[in-house]
Amino acid sequence: MNKEKTLKDIVGELHDGMVIGVGGWGPRRKPMALIREILRSDLKDLTLVAYGGPEAGMLCAAGKVKKLIYGFVSLDLIPIEPYFRKMREAGSVEVAELDEGLLLLGLKAAGQRLPFLPTRVGLGSDVMTYNPGFKTVKSPYDDGEVLLAMPALELDVALIHTTRADRLGNTQTDGPDPYFDELFARAAKKTYVTTELLVDRLDKDYSDKAKSSLFERYLVSGVSETPLGAHPTTSHDAYGWDMKHLQTYAASAAEEGGWQKFFDEYLAGDEKSYLERVGGEAGIRALPIPTF
Repeated sequence: MNKEKTLKDIVGELHDGMVIGVGGWGPRRKPMALIREILRSDLKDLTLVAYGGPEAGMLCAAGKVKKLIYGFVSLDLIPIEPYFRKMREAGSVEVAELDEGLLLLGLKAAGQRLPFLPTRVGLGSDVMTYNPGFKTVKSPYDDGEVLLAMPALELDVALIHTTRADRLGNTQTDGPDPYFDELFARAAKKTYVTTELLVDRLDKDYSDKAKSSLFERYLVSGVSETPLGAHPTTSHDAYGWDMKHLQTYAASAAEEGGWQKFFDEYLAGDEKSYLERVGGEAGIRALPIPTF
């Protein structure tokens, strides 16, 4: 029942052409250590589903993405993720642009093993224009209302970052907002988790935090202990986003050969060298958590 894996183990279980959902929200609690490991791999032709942040731009910049399905792709204080912008303007990747609520409903449908969920969201908007495969259904009841049938967003894999986990696959996520990690886990055939802290049994060591468990351990296929693994995004109350680093990343998008230079300077190598290059453990843990 030990589900502990290394980052390389997890990425080794992925393959070209997979549909991969990434938990978190914009520059918040993204499983960036796993994203960096994918960037160092030969994986390609991925379909990425996300409330997107730097993971979407980086994977597009590296040529890993065939299709991107998203509600938005933003670095928050940098409103449009820069490499996503370049990709979108060039039309180099197939996209499905969704309302945030439609993305939620697509994940819910997949998690409930339904082919679609009916909604008014998107009707009368360009969501229908730019997603010509979307269909409508007529209510079977007396109202006869025509609704959009949001298709299930079935994922091969979900990648999620948590506060702590145990080797059985139980997870806990602290902080004020769970985002939609639970829906990603339920929509996926397999879920892989990175975590700030890995213990033997959460029910023994952190039973007082039981309410912060977002999904059941049977959904988890592997868990990797990766302290600071959300950097440069926030990890709830552990550390804030590294906006200085994100600004450096954003600036590279305007440079000739900027992506390769950024990759070589920060991402090539392993996680240990990455953390050293971006300021080390003490510097990351000192990053203030943004409040609004």
